[in-house]
Amino acid sequence: MCHGETVEQNRYRHHEQTCLTGGIHGTGNVTRDCSTGSLAYPNPPPAPVPCSAFRLRFIPQSSERIMVDVTKWTLFSLMGPQELSTIRKACVFGTSANEAIYITNDDEVYVFGLNCSNCLGTGDSQSTIVPKKLDFLSGRKVVSLSYGSGPHILLATEDGELFAWGHNGYSQLGNGTTNQGVAPVLVSANLLNKKVTEVACGSYHSMALTDSGEVYAWGYNNCGQVGSGSTANQPTPRRVSSCLQNKVAVSIVCGQTSSLAVMDNGEVYGWGYNGNGQLGLGNNGNQVTPCRLAALQGLCVQQIVSGYAHCLALTDEGLLYAWGANTYGQLGTGNKNNQLSPVQIMTEKERIIEIAACHSTHTSAAKTQSGQVYMWGQCRGQSIVLPHSTHFTCTDDVFACFATPSVMWRLLSMEYDDFLTVAQSLKKEFDNPETADLKFCIDGKYIYVHKAVLKIRCEHFRSMFQSHWNEDMKEVIEIDQFSYPVYRSFLEFLYTDNVELPPEEAIGLLDLATSYCENHLKRLCQHIIKRGITVENAFSLLSAAVRYDAEDLEEFCFKFCINHLTQVTQTAAFWQIDGNLLKDFICRASRCGAFKN
Repeated sequence: MCHGETVEQNRYRHHEQTCLTGGIHGTGNVTRDCSTGSLAYPNPPPAPVPCSAFRLRFIPQSSERIMVDVTKWTLFSLMGPQELSTIRKACVFGTSANEAIYITNDDEVYVFGLNCSNCLGTGDSQSTIVPKKLDFLSGRKVVSLSYGSGPHILLATEDGELFAWGHNGYSQLGNGTTNQGVAPVLVSANLLNKKVTEVACGSYHSMALTDSGEVYAWGYNNCGQVGSGSTANQPTPRRVSSCLQNKVAVSIVCGQTSSLAVMDNGEVYGWGYNGNGQLGLGNNGNQVTPCRLAALQGLCVQQIVSGYAHCLALTDEGLLYAWGANTYGQLGTGNKNNQLSPVQIMTEKERIIEIAACHSTHTSAAKTQSGQVYMWGQCRGQSIVLPHSTHFTCTDDVFACFATPSVMWRLLSMEYDDFLTVAQSLKKEFDNPETADLKFCIDGKYIYVHKAVLKIRCEHFRSMFQSHWNEDMKEVIEIDQFSYPVYRSFLEFLYTDNVELPPEEAIGLLDLATSYCENHLKRLCQHIIKRGITVENAFSLLSAAVRYDAEDLEEFCFKFCINHLTQVTQTAAFWQIDGNLLKDFICRASRCGAFKN
C-alpha cells in the first residue's frame, strides 16, 4: 500500500495495475511508482494516465434546443465572435484540455492546441495557438469523433469513411503498423464496402460501428478489450463476433481498457478489463469476449456512457443505472464502494433524459425531463457521492466547469437556427418603425421605440409615461437638450446594454446619464472616455468630468494631464478651459510637484 492511501484506493490501484501489467493473461511490464502514483510503460511509451478517451456521439433523448457557450472551454475563449459563429461542431480533449478540433458550417475541419503525439494531424509536431485547417478532410461531413490517451483520433464521415491519426504505439490507428500518424489517413483494412457510423476510443484501443450493426475493434489488447478471444494486440480492424455474431449493435463506448456495446433490443454487452466491476457482470474478472450484462435483463437500455472506470446506463423509461469504480462517488450511490453489478440511482428524481460521463474523468452528470442538471463524482477536487442539483442548462457545462481535465464528454453540436433570445429580440426591434408605438425627434431625425421597453428599463421614462404627463399621450416627442447621436446611443443602450460612441460623444452621453440618474450608463461613459483620452482632448475630458461630477473620471484625467503636462498645455483645449477650472488645476498641479524650480 502506498503511503497515505486508503484501503479502497489501494484496491482500486491494485486492480488498475493488474490490468496494465497484463494480469493473468498479459505480458506487459508496466510498473507503478508509489511515491508519485505514475505508471512506467514499455516502449513505445504512451501518454500518462489519466487518459482522454471517451464516447462522443450523442443520441438526443428530447427535441429541446440546447444552448452551449463553447467559450466556457478555455481554448475557445481565444477566438473572436466572428470565428465562433462559424463553428458547427467542436471537441476539446487532452490531458489538460489543451487540444481542440472543430468543424465549421461549410464542413472545414480546424485544429489547435498542444499537438501531443501529432494528435492535431497537421503533418508536423508543432503546437499551435492559431487554428489550422486540415485540408485532407475539407468538405467531408463529420458524424462521429473520439480520441484516446496518446491521444489518437478517430473520425467518421457521413459517407461512412473512417480516418485516424495521432499516437499509434499499439496499432490503435488500424493501419497495421506502430508508426505515428502525423496526418489523417483512411482506415480501410477489413472495412472495405463498410459504412462506419460511430467510433469510440479506449486508452489505446479503438472501436467502430457500421450501419449494419457490426462492431470492429483493434489496438491494445492486454485485457481483452478488443474482444478477439485473446490478449494479443490487434493491428487492424477485426470484427467482434463471438456472441455478437447475430446481434445488431446500435451504440458503442470504450472505457480505459474495456469496451461496451448496446444492441437494438436494449441489451448491453461488455468485454475487457473488469478489475473495478466496470463490465457490470457481478465479478471483477477480465473478459476476452463479449458478455451480456444479465443484471439489466428485461430493461431496454437507450444510452450508455463510460467514465475513467465506471459506467452509466439509461433505459427507455428514464431509469438510471451505475456500476464500476466509485472512489470519488462517481456512481452516485451515497458511498464510495465499488459496484460489480448495475444499481439504480436517482430513484427519487423525475425521469432522466440524458446521462454524461467522460473516460478521462471521474465525473458523472444527468439531465431530467424538466431540464434540471445534476452532477456527482470528482468535481474540482471534491468527491460528491450523491447527485447534486446545479443551475446548468446542459450536461456539457458540468464538464466545462467542474471536470478535471475540463474536456468535452461528446462531440458538441451547435445547431444554429432562427430562434432569438429575449435579449436578441429586443436588440432587433430597436428603431423598428413597424413595431414601435413611439418615436423621438432629434435634429429632424426620428428614432422608433416601444414605451413598454422604456418604462421597464428606465425610471425617467417610467415617470414620464404616467397618465398625468403630457408625454404619455404623444406619439412623437421632441428632444432638444441632446444631440441625435447621443440620444440614439442612450435609447440603444436601453435595448442592448451596450454603448458604442467616440470619447467626445460619450461626454454628451455622460451628461444625459447624469440628468436621467442612470448610474450604470454613467460608469460605461466614464470607461469609454478613459480608453479614448489623448493629449489633444485631455483638458476637454477633464472639464466634462468636473461638470458632471464624475470624481473617478476627474482624477483619471487630472493624472493624465500631469503626466503629459508640457504637451497638454500647448493644445487648443487648454486655452479654452474655464478660468476657475484652470486656477483649480494649477493649484492641484503645484501640490503634486508639477512645477519645480
